[in-house]
Amino acid sequence: MAMAQGQGAATSLPPGFRFHPTDEELILHYLRNRAAATPCPVPIIADVDIYKFDPWDLPSQAVYGDCEWYFFSPRDRKYPNGIRPNRAAGSGYWKATGTDKPIHDAATGQGVGVKKALVFYKGRPPKGTKTAWIMHEYRLAADPLAAAVNTYKPIKFRNVSMRLDDWVLCRIYKKTGLASPMVPPLSDYDHMADHDDLSGGGSTFDDAACSFYAHSSSAPHDPVLLRALRRLLARADPRRRGRARRHPPPRRPPLPEPAPPRRRQRAR
Repeated sequence: MAMAQGQGAATSLPPGFRFHPTDEELILHYLRNRAAATPCPVPIIADVDIYKFDPWDLPSQAVYGDCEWYFFSPRDRKYPNGIRPNRAAGSGYWKATGTDKPIHDAATGQGVGVKKALVFYKGRPPKGTKTAWIMHEYRLAADPLAAAVNTYKPIKFRNVSMRLDDWVLCRIYKKTGLASPMVPPLSDYDHMADHDDLSGGGSTFDDAACSFYAHSSSAPHDPVLLRALRRLLARADPRRRGRARRHPPPRRPPLPEPAPPRRRQRAR
């Protein structure tokens, strides 16, 4: 259950406040402070043992969050003498995906932490069902500085003999879709093509298309978008359709016919 730290912080935040820290900021200003038992810049991250909950129950335990939620959590060992973390949680388990990402201090270049991505599976391994819940787990780097700030008496969540890490920082969110937000749906282009401003000469649409193309990093590599723009340009400017008919694509020249075989002359 969420502990006292950070309770009531959400009600004291200024209007328009948004919490979007970088990986480096989460390590340097939040996880490092929590490990050293010093106050964080904003008491906005709750202490919760996330492995006692299903991920869809965690938003109610958070101090703040709309689409993603942050927690300080302990990690326990899977086996008494091992170093593997116990990933069982609620009605399922968290499974790591990809490789660990080192996090560096931009000012010094020093490695200050590690980021790991995990996906929640419902059920028991190895036959769990994959869900859309994602966790980014941040832990301090194993360097002298991290060891120096991690010398406080831990709070007992579980059996201390099974403790692997006193604190890690977890970002929890639910993946909602795979469509790129940079590319509007084709229905938006149809609406643009039917606009009265586009029925005259097509120059307004050309300017809009070029402006979108210049500001969209995904546009030059999206064949669907290319086809949609070409189709709408032709629809908006009748002269384009005329030019397309007057100038069909060049045809390949026919291949030369093979020469007839020579007749063999009889020897006299």
